[in-house]
Amino acid sequence: MKKWLIAIAAMLFFTSVIAAADPVSMLEQTSSQMISSLKQNKATIKTNPTYVEGLARKILMPHVDVPTMSRLALGRNAWQSATNAQKQQFMQQFVTLLIRTYSTALASYTDQQIQFYPVRGGTDGKSRVQVNSKIIQSGGPSIPMSYRLVKRNDQWYVYDMSVDGVSLVKSFHSQFASEISKGGMNGLLAAMQKHNNAMGK
Repeated sequence: MKKWLIAIAAMLFFTSVIAAADPVSMLEQTSSQMISSLKQNKATIKTNPTYVEGLARKILMPHVDVPTMSRLALGRNAWQSATNAQKQQFMQQFVTLLIRTYSTALASYTDQQIQFYPVRGGTDGKSRVQVNSKIIQSGGPSIPMSYRLVKRNDQWYVYDMSVDGVSLVKSFHSQFASEISKGGMNGLLAAMQKHNNAMGK
């Protein structure tokens, strides 16, 4: 139960960004949009779970700070050592990995709600902030979440999130570092492509 609830929260920050004056309002609006889409398409999702993946690619992912998230997940040394072609391939495979990892969980959404808290110290003059929240589920304990956002061109984008203090980016970084130690950057890319292809079947 907790596993897919976390997955739902992980994908909510990939939602399409509605213009908002502050990151909390953006997250509230977009999480509501995502939940509404899941509810409205429940019948379609039940018969075609891959519909969620298509939905995410179309309206969610274009508003993620993919380069920053990818750079942090891969790690400074590996990112700087990679060629431009390898970076592009990694970002493509990383996005696919994120979407396919969480699509099944999103398809299982029922009635969970998310409560967001104001940013400590406000957002004036800041280009990076953290927004704390919790997932509220009936019949179970609340799950604490936090989102790290960056402001670019007057718009807020999420580039990492944490569940119970565990960073999504750092979790992926550990996995990627292990693959790189075994087969280098090309080995990691091959492993990611193989994994993503298997998940997409």
